[in-house]
Amino acid sequence: MIFGAGIILINNNNEVLLLLRDNKPEIPFPNQWDIPGGKIEDGETPDVTIKREMFEELGLKELSDLRLFKIYTSDNLTDFIFWKRIDLNPEKIILNEGQRLKYFNLDEIKKTKLAFNYNKVLEEFFEEVVKNE
Repeated sequence: MIFGAGIILINNNNEVLLLLRDNKPEIPFPNQWDIPGGKIEDGETPDVTIKREMFEELGLKELSDLRLFKIYTSDNLTDFIFWKRIDLNPEKIILNEGQRLKYFNLDEIKKTKLAFNYNKVLEEFFEEVVKNE
């Protein structure tokens, strides 16, 4: 079983910040859009993983007030999905992983095949959280 953690970073326009994965054939879902996150390392809690990954991938420090959305489990993966409302400027973020960042609204998300079946996760997020905020 692999344990992972991802985060839905949503701005005040209800757009989600997605990361275009590197185009390397040795990684899962190369060249596909993804929510930021990664594998939970030994001794880490899921929220610590998110904070580490956001620093490693996006250079974000002091990411606080994370909220757990859901835990998704499949045959080989348990994925902790957090969320945070935050307005970031993708143009000012220097990526250490991935090709680029871009905000997507729900309609754009529905038209884009995301890595790790995150289309389903994001559609549930909009239905259960954004709609009720």
